[in-house]
Amino acid sequence: MSQAQTATVTNAPIEVDWVGGSEFEAHRSGGPKLRVDGDARSAPSPFDALLAALATCAATDVVTILEKQRTPARSLHIRVEAQRVAATPRRLVSAVLHFAIAAPGATAAKAERAVELAVTKYCSVRSSLIEDADVTWTIDLES
Repeated sequence: MSQAQTATVTNAPIEVDWVGGSEFEAHRSGGPKLRVDGDARSAPSPFDALLAALATCAATDVVTILEKQRTPARSLHIRVEAQRVAATPRRLVSAVLHFAIAAPGATAAKAERAVELAVTKYCSVRSSLIEDADVTWTIDLES
């Protein structure tokens, strides 16, 4: 393993406060709060928050890559479909990220490359999932 792969960075800790019932607020000290509801009634469930983190992590990089390709996104929408193990713990088995991208001037090849790099190389959330949780994608490029 190279030194770059073994080096670690320490982030400010995430703090989680119980609000009541199955609801919690997660945040870094002094940062914005994210409400999470274990029952998914008033806020996303922890699993939904994981899928949202996966999608937004990839989306951030897709937008940046498209800008670098000089075909900035006009709009980007991701629908995430996931399968979980039926037994506890109901971990992620697979996820499909369906990207709908409007980026004037972008070709299918450039959009595919942007998504591939975002998901497989740059997305730290994807890289943090267990290796046998398969993450794939589809792309609908709008002009």
